[in-house]
Amino acid sequence: MKELIISSINHNLNNAIALLDAIDSETYCNTSVGPYYSSIGSHIRHTLDFFDCIINGLDTNDIDLTKRKRDEILSTNIAAAKDHIYELQQTLVSYTDVNTDYLIHVTDNMGQGKVTVNYTLESILAHANSHAIHHYATIGYILDQLSIELKVPGFGYNPTTPVNKREGI
Repeated sequence: MKELIISSINHNLNNAIALLDAIDSETYCNTSVGPYYSSIGSHIRHTLDFFDCIINGLDTNDIDLTKRKRDEILSTNIAAAKDHIYELQQTLVSYTDVNTDYLIHVTDNMGQGKVTVNYTLESILAHANSHAIHHYATIGYILDQLSIELKVPGFGYNPTTPVNKREGI
């Protein structure tokens, strides 16, 4: 199961690479779209932060999703974001043979304070993948509002979305 999850994540990260290859820096950094005025770069950075929290907390069994680095270079520099994605993909592949027969402590703020719950490595990785897809959908909205038409099949759609409803961005 872990191999399938990691393969799925890497497929979604490859979709991000395809997007980054298709847009320019001005588009990547554009913050003109309401109501949140966030850039494509900020959404890419945010999804990478989530994965980084997992990687950084795994060895100590203390993943804290509230301790994101928020590295602005990833928000503003396409090449840096792509390099980070490639490194992340290599790290994820290295987890294929890791023993995951234990519970991992994951901390997040649910809106009323921090809470720590138990996950498996597979469940937190699946959560991170769904989280990335959610942000990809927002990126699709931003591109639509900027009147930029790109085709990255399935980008921003949950895999359970019927195929005839998926258009990609």
